[in-house]
Amino acid sequence: MAAARVLQAGGCYRRRPLSSASSSASSGSGRAAERGERPDSVGLGFRPPAHSHSDWIGPPDRHSNLRPVIFYVPPEESALERRLREARQEAQASNQRFWARHNRAFRQEKEEFIYSRLKAKGLEMRDESGQKATLNAEEMADFYKDFLSKNLKKHLQYNRDWYKRNFRITFLMGQVALVRALRWLRRRKKNVEQ
Repeated sequence: MAAARVLQAGGCYRRRPLSSASSSASSGSGRAAERGERPDSVGLGFRPPAHSHSDWIGPPDRHSNLRPVIFYVPPEESALERRLREARQEAQASNQRFWARHNRAFRQEKEEFIYSRLKAKGLEMRDESGQKATLNAEEMADFYKDFLSKNLKKHLQYNRDWYKRNFRITFLMGQVALVRALRWLRRRKKNVEQ
């Protein structure tokens, strides 16, 4: 992942590997991949071209604000590379779920807080010109502090899970890189002997 460039292409971003070691990712069930379809792009609002050999990064999701990734599946993906891709997909799906839920709760609680404060002041949600009424920064700071305090345990659990997932992904990436390096050395040695 670190060794990747992101190229903009029609609202999507293509992550192009700088080396062959970073192209070990993808998505898809067997039949969909055989048809050239990318099943994890369904509902994302974008689809990479069928001839692409790169990961693609889509526009931010409106609920989670995360950019979804459609992972490229190489035709001769090994079992280890598949495990790495699936671990990355699972991490992405987990992050997507957490931040979509978190942001939904944040927006809802923020609206309720603003409504209750305005009601306590005897004000309506909209002023006489039709503009949405707001609170000052100090009043909103009370909400932010309270929201973070209420969700501290959720954030701590999310961080623990995030570190576990990323440690596993990093370990698998190391294994894939080692296997590829050994394969390259064997090929090089074979070519030198010939």
